[in-house]
Amino acid sequence: MTRTANLSIEFSDEQAMILASAKDFCRDKSDINAVRALLKSDTGFNSDVWNEMIALGWTGLYLPEQHGGSEMGIGATIPLVESMGRHLLSTPFISSTIAAQAIMRGGSEEQQAKWLPALAKGAIGTMALLDNEDWGATDTSCLLSTEGNNFTLQGKKLLVNDAAVADFFVVLTKYQDSIALVVVEATQLANNAISNRTLVDETKRAANVDFTGVTIESAAILAKGAEILPDVRLIGALLIAAEATGCAAAALDTVVDYLTTRKQFGRLIGSYQSLKHPTVEILIQMDSARTLIYHAATLIGDGKLSEDTEIACRMAKAQAAEALSFAGDRAVQFHGGMGFTYDCDAMLYIRRAQWSQHQYGDPQHHRKLLASLLLD
Repeated sequence: MTRTANLSIEFSDEQAMILASAKDFCRDKSDINAVRALLKSDTGFNSDVWNEMIALGWTGLYLPEQHGGSEMGIGATIPLVESMGRHLLSTPFISSTIAAQAIMRGGSEEQQAKWLPALAKGAIGTMALLDNEDWGATDTSCLLSTEGNNFTLQGKKLLVNDAAVADFFVVLTKYQDSIALVVVEATQLANNAISNRTLVDETKRAANVDFTGVTIESAAILAKGAEILPDVRLIGALLIAAEATGCAAAALDTVVDYLTTRKQFGRLIGSYQSLKHPTVEILIQMDSARTLIYHAATLIGDGKLSEDTEIACRMAKAQAAEALSFAGDRAVQFHGGMGFTYDCDAMLYIRRAQWSQHQYGDPQHHRKLLASLLLD
């Protein structure tokens, strides 16, 4: 017996306004030359563009008004992140948004008052979740022990996004056999604690972080860390899905542009059915992903996520990751031998696809969990 999921979807006036504004901004600030210019940079993003995003109020879009935000909800960030994906505009926005959600949902009033206004003003936060490269892991080897009135961390975290520029980390740890989330400020780390990693997607940055020996106070432990962790993971999956959906649209644009300009044997190669059909398949998969991310954005709220919202987020991540993987693969293949070179823009999309695939769980991970939700 199958379960009937909530199928509602709404595209609000606010989302439409944000999408229109974000499209123009991302197109102007992140053309392909700007993207390539940042590939070898230390941070992977333009600090001037980040400051402009802060000035536009995007870093506080989803935060409560009392903490300097616009209180439009996490769903309002979806059109913004989609536009960032479409133009490969990499900033710490996604990392900070997920960390902010952890503090909003699991932090005390004092913790929220300390960190949320700072995030609205552009402070950078990130989640430190992985002890290994398995997003399906349910345990952690990072331990929190008691020493007098303080607590000490032991352990490393892998592939922490935007670690080198983060002002603070929300770290997944274990305390007395229970899962906990703790906030660690970047200034508390040892000088050699951050080890940058080389990623397949050169527009992104991540590092391994050693938290061993970091001492924190009890005020740094999120009160509802274990309770809100599943919701934070789902929000992360949804934001990555929105970015991947936008990137799939960009890959489609690249494909169509090439098919309508490249000639072979006296004909545009776009006239051949063997290339038309996969191109239409990219469009169908991308549109399906777009429907699912806005369905999830319709359902998601600031409270505990419902089962319908969990289903929506998992479906969105699975579909978006596969849509981008297919689009990136076809973009490379359709460009022929040139598509395998570093100078071809198609390589940017297939690399982003490989990175996005595993962030916050790959399609197999989410479909495995969807089976128990949808099937009796």
